[in-house]
Amino acid sequence: MKIELAYSKEKIEIEIPEKNIIEIVGSTPPRKKPEEKEIISHALTNPVASPSLGDAVRGKKSATILVSDVTRPCPSYKFLPFILEELEKAKIKDIRIIFGLGSHRKHTEEEKRKLVGEGILKKVQKLIDHDPEKCELIGYTKQGTPLEIYPEAKASDFLITTGNIEYHYFAGYSGGAKAAIPGICSRRTIQKNHSLMLQENATAGRFEDNPVRKDIEEAGKILGIDFIFNVILNDNKNIISAVAGKNNEAFVVGIKKYDEIFALRVKEKADLVITSAGGYPKDINLYQAQKALDNVKQIVKEGGEILLLASCEEGFGEKTFESWMAYAHDFEWISSKISKEFTLGGHKAYAISKLLTRTKISLYSKLSAKMVKKIGFKKISNLQNYLDEKISSNPRIKITIVPSGRFVRFEG
Repeated sequence: MKIELAYSKEKIEIEIPEKNIIEIVGSTPPRKKPEEKEIISHALTNPVASPSLGDAVRGKKSATILVSDVTRPCPSYKFLPFILEELEKAKIKDIRIIFGLGSHRKHTEEEKRKLVGEGILKKVQKLIDHDPEKCELIGYTKQGTPLEIYPEAKASDFLITTGNIEYHYFAGYSGGAKAAIPGICSRRTIQKNHSLMLQENATAGRFEDNPVRKDIEEAGKILGIDFIFNVILNDNKNIISAVAGKNNEAFVVGIKKYDEIFALRVKEKADLVITSAGGYPKDINLYQAQKALDNVKQIVKEGGEILLLASCEEGFGEKTFESWMAYAHDFEWISSKISKEFTLGGHKAYAISKLLTRTKISLYSKLSAKMVKKIGFKKISNLQNYLDEKISSNPRIKITIVPSGRFVRFEG
């Protein structure tokens, strides 16, 4: 059987005998396939627990829109014209867009234009990269997280957050208030919030009792998010659903919609799980691609193997993560270190190191063989040859394929 997997900006085809395949795990798309413009318009004109955007912003003088950075798949350029149209109807002329970088690198001017679309540049006064070094304290959450926010986000009368909903390996889901926390926070805020990932319920697909998500939602209320707009994407990064309105009521509706499409389950664990991080931009670096490993960890046997396709064109993507990954083979060391002092960047190395205690990880990427070996992975140079050899050496090997690194639960 031939299977296509996303890798960078292309598709890679592999071939595996059907007898060796347990399942190709994919989402169930909605039966109806309305046009993206119709989906966006419907969400904005039918907001959850809120007046329409135009009515909600009426009487205000300025508005700020938070959008995703280049490492996210969110197609902001598709829905921003609709949001701006609503703002224009309400006679809002002072509009700024802030890119929620979190702890990620800054954008080039070309990347900014591509993210928002050329038509937006004539209507928006400022396109701003969030700066984690220039944040100001506005309060604390009950968990003690200092809420240090980029002041440009508070400079307007009305705050709109945007993004895409998908499973997140410790925050439960992306989207909603997560555009602001960690999107436009200081490194100290992000680090404190992310330290909650060490608690048991900080897992993908959990919302109400997830300590990380609860902290994010409380922070969103302190900040004062006025309106959210979130989209749901298919594996081709097309918009298949959207929600708008008050946070977190609209976000809860959004995650229910997401679960209806993407709540994936298998009843048998595999010897080998093959997964792609989802192609560009999700595999732009290992910092992002790591999520795909965490998403499929439940469906591989103890002592089994996960084979990840991720180009990692920008290497590791974060300096602290890279330095900690040199010790990924030593979970005892990493676990002890992060328990004593939670370190942003180190948190992802911790997740990978923990996974390496129970399964092997192979990587098909642009990282050097020396680097891949150093972090405890196995470098795969020729994908098809490697799979042929695996099947030849073990004709009974059972393989599960997750083409786009979605979160999959084991229900045995």
